[in-house]
Amino acid sequence: MYDVTVIGGGPSGLMAAIAAAENGATKTLLIEKGKKLGKKLAISGGGRCNVTNRLPQEEIIKHIPGNGRFLYSAFSVFNNYDIIDFFENLGVNLKEEDHGRMFPVSNQSKDVVNALLSRMDELHIEVKKESPVETVHFGDRCHEIELKTKERIQTKALVLAVGGKSVPHTGSAGDGYVWAEKAGHTITELYPTEVPLISQETFIQQKSLQGLALRDVALSVLNPKGKPIITHRMDMLFTHFGISGPAVLRCSQFAVKQFMKGHRPVHMQIDAMPDYKENKLLEEARKLMQQHPKRTVKNLLKGWVPERYLDLLLNKNNIAIEDRATNTAFEKIQQLIHDFKQFTFTVHDSQSIEKAFVTGGGVSVKEIIPNTMGSKKMDRLYFSGEILDIHGYTGGYNITSALVTGRIAGTNAAYDSMA
Repeated sequence: MYDVTVIGGGPSGLMAAIAAAENGATKTLLIEKGKKLGKKLAISGGGRCNVTNRLPQEEIIKHIPGNGRFLYSAFSVFNNYDIIDFFENLGVNLKEEDHGRMFPVSNQSKDVVNALLSRMDELHIEVKKESPVETVHFGDRCHEIELKTKERIQTKALVLAVGGKSVPHTGSAGDGYVWAEKAGHTITELYPTEVPLISQETFIQQKSLQGLALRDVALSVLNPKGKPIITHRMDMLFTHFGISGPAVLRCSQFAVKQFMKGHRPVHMQIDAMPDYKENKLLEEARKLMQQHPKRTVKNLLKGWVPERYLDLLLNKNNIAIEDRATNTAFEKIQQLIHDFKQFTFTVHDSQSIEKAFVTGGGVSVKEIIPNTMGSKKMDRLYFSGEILDIHGYTGGYNITSALVTGRIAGTNAAYDSMA
């Protein structure tokens, strides 16, 4: 009989197992269906491992739009600053980069994973790898885990840290939702977040902008009335199927939620020059046209936006590449400048949940005790990480949520096992 068993060897599961063993669960077991532990950690931050974010707590919560507020209680026990201390105490020196993102000084995610594995060794945590779970049998005083091999494992307390459905090659395939439902939990609708978006616009199908990155633009998702639901100012990328890049990933869940409401296509808008007001740009364009009437419109505005993007907008406004300022109606210039600020286009879908970085939806947080991560439906059952209906933007926020919930779940599972 184990004191605490954790199913799932991702960031949340590793942290839960360590927390359980550090808090008195002398017989702690971690079960992982894959060959390796910490697979998702190893690929996070482009293989450099963005372990957390140093922004103030309020900002962290803001960057977890999917039920981030649920984490207030957990953060009062263990937060992003505690994560930084935790890793530095394990000998992993961290450095801060843009927007508060924290990385190991070595730029090697393996240093983070190895530090966690070494700590698990020190604590004599038993690990079963390549051990897929068939099902969980819940009981009053203990729970029984049945492996696919038919081996049965009894445990006083159980932490489900099996992840969501995104990035399935790391092992998260949505297994845990079935066990959670068996314990009486509600699974809210699953959907992709932090995911590239697909567009049927002609310029996408013709691949005229494929591979073009727009730097530091303000990208918005519009509601059916044409008003912005959300705006993110970051880089974006045009692809052969639609759009991707940081601004798109951050906006994606808001577009996906519109699709889920039956709004399709969804309109999006690019402000390619967010630091300039439209009337000032128009004034500047008018001045240039008066000063250089013989020059082409394209030459006059060269450098305002990337050339291929400028070509697209000129074409949209019926301004030929060779059209000179003197021969171009000012109404056309007005509309062109308007497009610099508010180019509107449509997206009709997102890539699949398997291609998303993060899963939206999951075990309803209304059924979880916020300061212990314990189930309100089943004694001695805890949840942590992406199986919960909590999701954030990329930038260290999801890993922060996973490590915090893992820490709280593991600690309280240990207390339960001794009760």
